[in-house]
Amino acid sequence: MTETRRRTLPGLRLLTRLRQMDAPAPRTPAARENPHAVVDCAVYVQGRRQAGRRHFADAYTAARRRRGAFVWLGLHEPDAALMAEVGTVFGLHALTVEQALTDGHRPTVERHGDVTLLVLRTARYVEHDALTATSEVVDTGDVMILIGERFVVTVRHGAAGALADVRAGLERRPPMLTLGPWAVAHTVCDQMVQLYLSVAAHVETDLEGMEESTFARDGRLDMQQIYQLKREVVEFKRAVLPLQAPLRELAEDVDSPLPADLHHYFTDVAGRLSRAVDRVAGFDELINSIMQAGLAQVAVDQNNDMRKIASWAAIAAAQTAIAGVYGMNFQNMPELQWRYGYLGALALMAASALVLHRLFRRSGWL
Repeated sequence: MTETRRRTLPGLRLLTRLRQMDAPAPRTPAARENPHAVVDCAVYVQGRRQAGRRHFADAYTAARRRRGAFVWLGLHEPDAALMAEVGTVFGLHALTVEQALTDGHRPTVERHGDVTLLVLRTARYVEHDALTATSEVVDTGDVMILIGERFVVTVRHGAAGALADVRAGLERRPPMLTLGPWAVAHTVCDQMVQLYLSVAAHVETDLEGMEESTFARDGRLDMQQIYQLKREVVEFKRAVLPLQAPLRELAEDVDSPLPADLHHYFTDVAGRLSRAVDRVAGFDELINSIMQAGLAQVAVDQNNDMRKIASWAAIAAAQTAIAGVYGMNFQNMPELQWRYGYLGALALMAASALVLHRLFRRSGWL
């Protein structure tokens, strides 16, 4: 009896360990206190989304037990407690968890052990009826993509760059999803670059409208309006330009964690990003040209105004000179006693004014 009991003890211990592995992970209060931060969480097996929505700890456990499976967790502005739980479940570095709690990061690619951190800036064009000195033209945020062997976590800050449509579109492409978490990273990058091109087209339309109004006959240069648009363009540039180096590193570096099947896809995204960078980089030159041309036009208008003022001053000076001479009332002045002297002085004033006016009109001063 004793020998039989000894033989069964190791089996019982193994069974207990297996049950512990299959048991749901303990829930911390974070997931319950901030439910809206978890936008979506799903397990994908061979490119197909599995039914149901699980807690990310259960989803990750299920993904590790199945071949060709991974979990995609989408978060929006999570708090510290939730990110701490996510970091514990997925084995994230403490610096990565801390980084994911704030926005405003520069686009970059970093490696923390087996996890790759890809930071992107989001952009959204803000519709407006007319461009004013306080108009918000471009709204930006950021998306952090944490990529592991069996998981991808997207952390979004700001209103721009929602990923619900990205997920829905990718779920309609099972062959792409079979490439794993990096397929999600590519699709998010592709969507961000597409948004950059769209925003750039709208901003270019605003610049064309500003250019037309500046050079219109009755146009008026509003420096506050131009500087406001320039600030919005600078914010947009900070989102677009720094992303070139990280994408080039992923697409061209032979030591990058990017799967070989996705190198071509990332190269394509990097090429379209270059087109967006070229368009955005040209906005500064166009705004500066509008400002310089507008200021030059203001200087020309001021010069024209000064010439008109000088012309009318000359006409008035001629009348003043004639009136001054005939207002001296000396005894021996010519025509002082003439019967028609008053009318003759008025006629002389009118004639001088008419002659000077025609001369100034002919010279373009009036």
